[in-house]
Amino acid sequence: MTRILMVATSADRMTPGTEPTGVWLEELTTPYYAFRDAGAEVTLASIKGGAIPVDQRSVNADGENDASVERYLKDEALKAEVVGTPVFTSIDPGGYDALFLPGGHGTMFDYPGSDELARLVERFDREGKIVAAVCHGPAGLVSAKKADGTPLVAGRRVAGFTDREERAVGLDQAVPFLLETRLKELGGKHEGGPDFAPFALRDGNLVTGQNPASATRTAELVMEALKDKDA
Repeated sequence: MTRILMVATSADRMTPGTEPTGVWLEELTTPYYAFRDAGAEVTLASIKGGAIPVDQRSVNADGENDASVERYLKDEALKAEVVGTPVFTSIDPGGYDALFLPGGHGTMFDYPGSDELARLVERFDREGKIVAAVCHGPAGLVSAKKADGTPLVAGRRVAGFTDREERAVGLDQAVPFLLETRLKELGGKHEGGPDFAPFALRDGNLVTGQNPASATRTAELVMEALKDKDA
């Protein structure tokens, strides 16, 4: 059975301020259910363990959410997983085929500073396993390096929440850096589609998506990459 490890943010505040943040729920639930429905085993973990903070801006009234979020709101088993995750460093990554990093602004505050996450990304990449991230999830790639010490994203096609989108939501001054700009500074070949429209791409074993609307396509590309490896 295909096994996928999802590591979510534990950051619930945009420091040094007090603006609440967390995971953008659709970016967790859409790939989670896509993988599960395809027959994969999914392990949900987080940076610090315990409850994954959910950005409340990503949850609307019943009936007004993305289909995966509506499903989650009725899924007591997954809700229990979300509030009781293991810390990701407690999990042996050896038996997993893919690593998936959901987004949300929380990732900008704890992914880049986690040396352990950078090492995990590097391990999956060097073993030829799938590394995937959506929206702000690619913040988990910025500290990772290739075996030669150069940035992991250097020379590779990548997507992520764009600078234009960050400015459009009014949080360009709240985040520690602009993700698109940072990916480019690291040598990544950043690509993007229209603001807030679905856009995802695959470069070998690296799969990235631009924004919440890209979660479905990002998950599809992960499954395609896994099938290619099995072929």
